[in-house]
Formats: sequence, structure tokens, C-alpha cells
Amino acid sequence: MTETFRTGGCQCGAVRFRIRGELGRPSICHCRMCQKQFGGFFGPLVTAKGEVEWTREEPAYFQSSINIARGFCRHCGTPLTYRHPGGIEIAIGAFDERDDLAPQIQVNYSARLPWVETIFSAPVHDDPDFYSQQEKIISFQHPDHETENWPAHGLKL
Repeated sequence: MTETFRTGGCQCGAVRFRIRGELGRPSICHCRMCQKQFGGFFGPLVTAKGEVEWTREEPAYFQSSINIARGFCRHCGTPLTYRHPGGIEIAIGAFDERDDLAPQIQVNYSARLPWVETIFSAPVHDDPDFYSQQEKIISFQHPDHETENWPAHGLKL
């Protein structure tokens, strides 16, 4: 039997993790705290059932309520964790491989934004000139895989 590992980290690469073992059920949470933590419409999270190892720096934490601490990268601000008395959940977008982490349940559904269910029916911006401009961007984002040394571009974290 082979052991399962999942890896991921923040946008700048200062915080990296490896999870040994299974993950729990992926979810999205519509509560206001998750909206604020992620700066988005909801918080996409998956429970880490296995051991979480921080392979670079560990996240900084904000105590958002009596039982909840929310982890983030102190350098780039990437939201990373939701720590509660039952364990730790990791932001789905922080995983290097996330194709199989589609949310299976919605939490705090009554707090959702009223238009969240219709956002994907909005027109798609598909201007080739816009996307050709995007190709000129020089990204300092950490790649979606482990690196021996980072940042590769020489910027100080």
C-alpha cells in the first residue's frame, strides 16, 4: 500500500505544507468570517485528516472567534487554514493539485450572498488581446510543486 501525500502552499512560497494521509470532505462556507478571510464569496476548505507538516514557514494566525483561528502567510497574505477544536481545514486553492477537491457540501448556506448562485451565468470575457497582454506579466508566484530554493527570482521574503 502506498502512502498518500498532498502538498501546497501560499502564493509567494514562504509557507509550504505536506499532508500525509487522507483528506476529509471538501466544502464551501458562506459565513461572513469566511467571506472576509478569503476576500471572496465563500471559503473553500477541506479537512486535513492526516498529519500536516509545515515544510517551510508555518502560517501566522488570527483568532477570529473564541474557538477559531485562521491561518495565513505573513508575507503575501494568502489565506491557508481554518483551525477549530475538531482539527484543521486547509484552503482548497492552496493545494498544488486541486482538481479532485470539488466541494461536496455548503455550510452556513443561509448567510450566502443572494447572487452567488447566478455568477457563472454572467457573460464570459473572451478577448484574445486581453489574454495576450497577460502573457507579458512576469510572475513571482510560487509554482504548483515543491522547489528546493525559493524565491527563485531573488526577491527577499
